[in-house]
Amino acid sequence: MKVAFVSNYINHHQIPFCNAMNALLAGAFTFVQTEPMEEERVRMGWHEAERPSYVHYYYEEEEYCRQLILDCDVVLFGGTDEESYIAERLEIGSLTIRISERLYKTGQWKAVSPRGLKKKYRDHTRYRKAPVYLLCAGGYVPSDFHIVRAYPGKMFCWGYFPETKKYDIEKLLEGKGYEDGEGGKRVPYFLWAARMIDWKHPELAMETARHLKDKGIPFHMDLIGDGQMRPEMEALADRYGLREQVAFLGYQPPEQVRQFMEKADVFLFTSDRKEGWGAVANEAMNSGCAVIADHMIGAVPFLLRSGENGFIYEDKKAKQLFSLAELLAKDQAFCRRLGRNAYRTITEVWNAENAAKRLMELIAQMLRQDGGGKGPGVLSEEKVCEEQWTGSGLAPCSPAPILSEYRGRSLAAFRGRT
Repeated sequence: MKVAFVSNYINHHQIPFCNAMNALLAGAFTFVQTEPMEEERVRMGWHEAERPSYVHYYYEEEEYCRQLILDCDVVLFGGTDEESYIAERLEIGSLTIRISERLYKTGQWKAVSPRGLKKKYRDHTRYRKAPVYLLCAGGYVPSDFHIVRAYPGKMFCWGYFPETKKYDIEKLLEGKGYEDGEGGKRVPYFLWAARMIDWKHPELAMETARHLKDKGIPFHMDLIGDGQMRPEMEALADRYGLREQVAFLGYQPPEQVRQFMEKADVFLFTSDRKEGWGAVANEAMNSGCAVIADHMIGAVPFLLRSGENGFIYEDKKAKQLFSLAELLAKDQAFCRRLGRNAYRTITEVWNAENAAKRLMELIAQMLRQDGGGKGPGVLSEEKVCEEQWTGSGLAPCSPAPILSEYRGRSLAAFRGRT
């Protein structure tokens, strides 16, 4: 079997999955990169020193890549809006699996646009009965596509799969905390890492720090990243008198960010609905952090079970964020338990090797079905909430639940410590 993955560019969030696919297919795997990486991403350390052997650049080998996309048994397609790469393949009805984040990151009300609906029909809805499936890179992707009546019974859970590291988890947890310089005493260590732009909401990290300081709770917080809001955030640190507790570290390469995560007790993930997935959640959980995340972040419904392997707070309800941060700062044992469970979620379920294995099993099922057919069906909202609470969770390539944004708030409920 030959499989191609067509996307805008290869990066460190995709390479582990691509490596796993290449191993399973004994080299019969190709990543087709359609465009060079943006300079901003390169400055952030996203570039790779060496190009993997399975990567081909469409803009350098156009005829080779075009024919490859047409001839492969299966094509994974995502990360680019340019449909021309797979147009010929769709026309002849060859098995194609789309990978997509949300259609409506700024609001589902945009679904009423006649122009937008026409494009959605052309790109998606008309393939309802064709051998075209959807891997949903985010918890609210199925809801968006359900609005345009696309891929009924053919949507599956997916995400991003950065490198999964294996640790002695108990040793990792024992080493967490920030040494405050007073006799080697450690205080709760909070970490925030993202571009400092409006929809990443760095101000919520600052307000959390202010809350902890006002409560008289010892802590340290590092903010990694840069951007247009950094001067404003540093001004807030001065206004709130946080310079002794909060440090601004600027951009750091991905490997350095992971080292900070390994020491952090709590990772604050404050993005809003525009965060299609958020691979820092995978990385922080893999590093044994207790993650506190906004319920509208794409990765959250798939990765987090509030009160079991992290915490979910409702979008725009900052007081919930502050209270959860306070709880974890005061209760180290509980914080460690969340971090331990988070680590297991990534190492046992949401990792590149498991995703590749489950995807190949799903592909085999797809190939057995006449004309693509229907997948195993779509979970109800009630079922996914039940699974969140029973601890079974969701896995890569599970049938994707159609989870409304409003219903998603229920995932933030906390049953209490057990």
